[in-house]
Amino acid sequence: MLHLRLITPADKTADVVRLIENTVGTTHLVMLPGAARNPAGDVVMCDVAREAGDELLTGLQELDLDSTGSIAVENIDLSLSKRADEAEAEAPGEGADAVLWEHLTDATHEESTLSITYIAFITLATMIAACGVVLDNAILIVGAMAVGPEFGPLAGICTAVVQRAPRLALRSLTALLVGFAVAIAVTVGFSLFMDAVGLFTEEQLEATRPNTEFIYAPDWFSFVVAVLAGAAGMLSLTSAKSGALVGVAISVTTVPAAANAAVALIYGDTNQTVRSTEQLLLNLLGIILAGTLTLMLQKWLWSSQRKRSAL
Repeated sequence: MLHLRLITPADKTADVVRLIENTVGTTHLVMLPGAARNPAGDVVMCDVAREAGDELLTGLQELDLDSTGSIAVENIDLSLSKRADEAEAEAPGEGADAVLWEHLTDATHEESTLSITYIAFITLATMIAACGVVLDNAILIVGAMAVGPEFGPLAGICTAVVQRAPRLALRSLTALLVGFAVAIAVTVGFSLFMDAVGLFTEEQLEATRPNTEFIYAPDWFSFVVAVLAGAAGMLSLTSAKSGALVGVAISVTTVPAAANAAVALIYGDTNQTVRSTEQLLLNLLGIILAGTLTLMLQKWLWSSQRKRSAL
């Protein structure tokens, strides 16, 4: 269930209440006249089944409530109510399959912002991965994958394509490209320092690395895994099962590929630099393609289900 807290101008309250009452899957409707001060208006609260949430939010936006008042949504972890159970049963479909498009757009917008924190995380992840590739240490590689925040901009691009949101697409693409460019540049400097103090050597990079040589050996399996991870990642975001994102992060070779390219660059190993870059681009392409198709399929399936329920 979702809990909605709305601030409505007095002249729109009746329309808002009517919309809530006519939306299947809503319950626990409360109206507090004149309770809001900033912005001034009435406070309306209700609970709604997740599978009916997108329809209600769309209706509230059509009433221009997001401009003239306020719409706040939060998940309800526990609701002990027979009426709430009945509302969930009345709503068409399953809550786990429902996509709250406004929530997804807002979440990906935040995760795809080019911020100091984002740059710090992707740079630190790439430097950790650089240590992993030189030492042929799989644990460091997995750790770097988990730290990397690059799935946020990738999800933002997928959402922007499906929702036709050019601003989100530009913001996400900028965060992705600038983030990796800065991370690789800093890791080049970091690698030069590590080489100067004798912690990185060309012999280590060129030696047989059974645990990490896959990073600069792109093949069809790289693309297949990226596609599967992209689909799993978008399902994780849309179903609010964020724990699965850790598994997605450690399934694809994005940050390690960037790190291997940076280290290989300082030693003039053109082959590893080019192959690592190919691995990076192949993974990014697979994730974006799968994530976009997953969202398009979810949107089509949910729309079809709602049409069947309306008949």
